[in-house]
Amino acid sequence: MPIQVVREDKVTNKIIRNYGYVDRHSANRRFHITKGQLIAGYTVGIMHLDVHYPLVPGNVVNATTFDFPVRYQLIPGADGERVHTGDRSLLPALIETARKLEMEGVRAICGACGYLGHFQQEVANEIDIPVYLSSLVQGTWIEAGLKRSQKIGVLCADHDADLTASLLTPCGIDNHDRYIIRSAGDLPEFNGIATSKGHFNHQLVEEEIVGLARQMVEEDPDIGAILLECSDMPPYSAAIQAELNIPVFDFNTLIRFVHSVVAQKPYYGFM
Repeated sequence: MPIQVVREDKVTNKIIRNYGYVDRHSANRRFHITKGQLIAGYTVGIMHLDVHYPLVPGNVVNATTFDFPVRYQLIPGADGERVHTGDRSLLPALIETARKLEMEGVRAICGACGYLGHFQQEVANEIDIPVYLSSLVQGTWIEAGLKRSQKIGVLCADHDADLTASLLTPCGIDNHDRYIIRSAGDLPEFNGIATSKGHFNHQLVEEEIVGLARQMVEEDPDIGAILLECSDMPPYSAAIQAELNIPVFDFNTLIRFVHSVVAQKPYYGFM
């Protein structure tokens, strides 16, 4: 299998990735590694924020959420307010964080906050591996599978932040009218997550999120799918789906999909 050289660099020489599943059939294959890469086996790198609250299973920043290893990297200076408002002064830190993950050998990079979509295009343009910073990048894929008359219900975390053109457009979403957006920021218990209080009642948050999703669909029955912007909401995806009986997309559906396309495994069986 040919070696893919993706970047020339004066310090690290060349970044090299050995794509392919390693098994006994790989015994005679020659492997290479980039000078400076000290670990291996992480398919997805996840850039996360500086927050303070319990990271329960299902949360993007809880490693037990995934059945494959993920590599986490904190974005320096990235608190909720700066990310939610798309503070442009964060861009250099985002790019540098992505480059660290790239050097460590990850095959793709995802974010851990939907509002990182503000920076989707700029970071993707600077990195030589696929970058998907926001769960909202799934929007156009969801659109393609629904009737043209159907809409997409989006639950987001911040009622003050702009979840319109400034965030949707960089994520590839042009038909903004097709999206019904509701914020969980005013929900009493979920607010403990949004404001980094350091604690919350897991059951009460689930009840609030499911209730908000139910209300949204009751108000607009044309909603054919739910998309969760916030990386703290996937723990409640199954409960939402059980209540509404429609597809639910979140950060974890994105990350699992990204892993599957950069870690293809050969098929074995009988004919």
